[in-house]
Amino acid sequence: MKFDLHVHSCYSKDSNASLDDILEHAVRNGLDGLAICDHDRIEGGFACSKRAKEIGSKLIIIPGVEVSSSKGHILALGINEPIESGLTPEETIKRARQQGAVVIIPHPFKLTSHGIGYIEGLDADAIEVLNSRCVTDGPNKKAKEAAIDLGFPMVGGSDSHEAEMVGRSYTEIHVDERSVGSVLDAIRAGRTSPGGCKTPVSFVVKQMFIGHLNKLGRKLGIR
Repeated sequence: MKFDLHVHSCYSKDSNASLDDILEHAVRNGLDGLAICDHDRIEGGFACSKRAKEIGSKLIIIPGVEVSSSKGHILALGINEPIESGLTPEETIKRARQQGAVVIIPHPFKLTSHGIGYIEGLDADAIEVLNSRCVTDGPNKKAKEAAIDLGFPMVGGSDSHEAEMVGRSYTEIHVDERSVGSVLDAIRAGRTSPGGCKTPVSFVVKQMFIGHLNKLGRKLGIR
């Protein structure tokens, strides 16, 4: 089954992607499911799961979060409660484990997007080695090499902030049944393989512009 394990919705501070648009493009782009991983917020994943049920979508929606640790970003899938930002990577992962979440290190060597810069010694289930928003090949290549050297399972994710880019890169997951639990178990077991391609630079620039506008709006109290 084909999943995008790194999607941002309008619940993220730097995305305006509506839940309906995300669900529509996920189907259009051939996905079986996706994980909503908004920045330091878990509401989007649960809202998207609810919305999928309301419209009768067959997509499997995994509630997740992209936590801002003290050294960079960490994905937790199958999350139930928020994890505070600013903790060390090790403590962040510990908090995720206490909830039974799957831990993925996203874009670890893309330092301009808060990659943590290393993976050795981390209690992660998988490493994101194909992030669509890496403009150059270097960060993804380094992540793949490190994951292979250290024996980590590998996944892909679009890191989409625009609904059209959902599924641009993805993970093939070999599951036993169509359920969130089965998908998470398959990731833990390493039954994954990354695929897909890069996001066009124009979309990356657009997302950055939206992020700056949203940040300015919050400072002015209008967002």
